[in-house]
This record gives sequence, structure tokens and C-alpha cells, in this order.
Amino acid sequence: MTFGPRILKTGLAVSLSIYICSLFHFELSVFAGVAAILAIQPSIYRTWKQMVDQIMANTIGATISLFFIYFFGENPVIIGFVIILVIAISIKMNLQSTIPLTLVTVLAVMSAAGSEDIYFALERFYVILIGTCTAILINLLIFPPKYKKTFVQLVETTFHNMSLLIRTAISNELTEATYQEHSKKFKSDIKKLEEQYLLFDEERAKLGKKSNQLHGREILVFRQLFKTLQEGEQLLENIEEHFFQSKKIDEDTQFFDDQLEHLIKYHEFLLLKYQGKIKENHTSFEKEDFKKSFELKLKLYLQNSDQNVRLLIVLSSIIDYSFHLNRLEKLINQLKHQ
Repeated sequence: MTFGPRILKTGLAVSLSIYICSLFHFELSVFAGVAAILAIQPSIYRTWKQMVDQIMANTIGATISLFFIYFFGENPVIIGFVIILVIAISIKMNLQSTIPLTLVTVLAVMSAAGSEDIYFALERFYVILIGTCTAILINLLIFPPKYKKTFVQLVETTFHNMSLLIRTAISNELTEATYQEHSKKFKSDIKKLEEQYLLFDEERAKLGKKSNQLHGREILVFRQLFKTLQEGEQLLENIEEHFFQSKKIDEDTQFFDDQLEHLIKYHEFLLLKYQGKIKENHTSFEKEDFKKSFELKLKLYLQNSDQNVRLLIVLSSIIDYSFHLNRLEKLINQLKHQ
């Protein structure tokens, strides 16, 4: 079981917000804990944005709740109507992400006996704000996100899984259960990588120079690292769908196996190069011999394209994968020599 920074920050935020409420002798501090849980965000930019949006939405929710308490009292029908009204206003103001915590505020203010007392209702609102602000401060100050380290580690994990799948794709050595297990993990990691990339790309775009972790050229490398893994995923899908259903001979099988082994070694070489683990005077990965044999085989298949259409689809994926690996090498070279 893995305990990541976000898990630890959530627990700390809940504990601290409840403790602060106890210092002020606020009742039902559990609402502060709920607010803290909902306020934890995965990036610095989203944390700042959440703080502004959440305070605004909570204030609106509490104000509407107090208005209806004062003029109409509190009963299930009124509470339900206020919930609908607050959701509609939040959507209109483009504050959809704040809706869960805003509704907690509404329920906290309106649901308890004695809520007709304005000061009692305001106390509930303060409890929610304590939980929200505590979570936001902890998110900013404790274990701030390390985008580059997290992303590169996930790239390595995803690549090693993909490497096993591609190296054994043609030989079909893995059992069905083992293949499906690794394939499921690989696709899951691809989705995580996409989410991680979108997070720090959003932060770089929104915070600009304020975010000193991210640089223009490196963000291009990050995007290409992700793109090459996506191309590997597409290659695996095409092999599974077309290669084994094609009319092939043993020579074809050996050719494709050699090409995939070459590309995986090239991909591994580029990852090591990006991380500075390759000697500076080491020349580029040898690929000319493979390029010549590949072009020759492609011409042979094109001469009889109707019969080899499935193999041509796989070859097309290999070309795409190879193209993006070459592009990755160019971007890494530009980054190293900037």
C-alpha cells in the first residue's frame, strides 16, 4: 500500500481544521473536516483558483441560506429549494467545481436546530471556511508538487511495462492472463500520464514565470515523452488486431520482431539520454541498418498491397512510433544544448 503526499496532506488538513475549531469552541467541527477533504487539489494553480472560487461560492451559499432562514424558516422543502437555487447559481457563475462543498455549507447552516439564530448559522459558515483555508494552506506549504520528478518516474514505469508487451507481442510468449494484466496496467498508466501532463501544462500556462519548475523547451520534451508512449500503445493495438490475422511467413515474424526490439532499445536509449545517464561523447543510437531493411521490406509489401494490407497497417504504426522517437531525440538534443 502506497501513501502519497496527497493522502498525507488530506489527513493532516482534516486533523488541523478540527483542532482549530476546538480552540474556538465551534460545534460540529466535523463539517470543517469534510470541507478540508473536498478542498485538497492536485496542483498549486488549482489550489489558488479553488481558494478564490470556494470562498466566493461558500459566501453566496451561506448568504442565501441565511436569507431563507430569516424570512421562511428552515424545513426540508425550503432546504431542498435552496439546494436547487445554489446549484443553479454556481453553474451560471461557472463555479461547478465548488458545488459539493457549497452544498455542505448550505446543509451546515440550515439543517440543525437553532439555525434561526443568525450567529449560530454564521458559526457553521466559519467552520466550513476554517476547513477550506486549512486544506489550501497545507496544500501549498506541505509537500508542494514536484511535477518533473513525478512525471519522469511515471514515464519510466509506463515504458518498462510497454517494453515487456512490445518485446513479446510478435513472439506471443506471455500467457493470456499475464498479457491482460500488464496491458491493463499500461493503459491505466497512460491515462495517469495524460492527467499529470495536463496539470503541469495548465500550471505553466496560468502561472507563467511564477512557476519556476516548468520551462518551455522541457514541456515540449514532456509532451513528446508522453506522445511516444501513446504511439507504442497504438502499435500494440494494431499488432493484436492485425498481425496474427494476416497471411505471413516465418521471415515476416522475424522481421517484425527485430524491428520492435530495435525500437524499444532506441526508446530506452532516449530515456537514459534525457536523464543524463548516457556519456556526452556517445554517438546517436545506430539505426541506419534497420532503416534500410525496413524500407526494403516496405517496398516488397507495397508490391502486393492487397494481400499484405494487415501487415501494412502494422508497418504504418511502426513508422509512426519511429517518427516520434526521432522527434523526441531532436527535442532532447535541443534541450541539452540550450
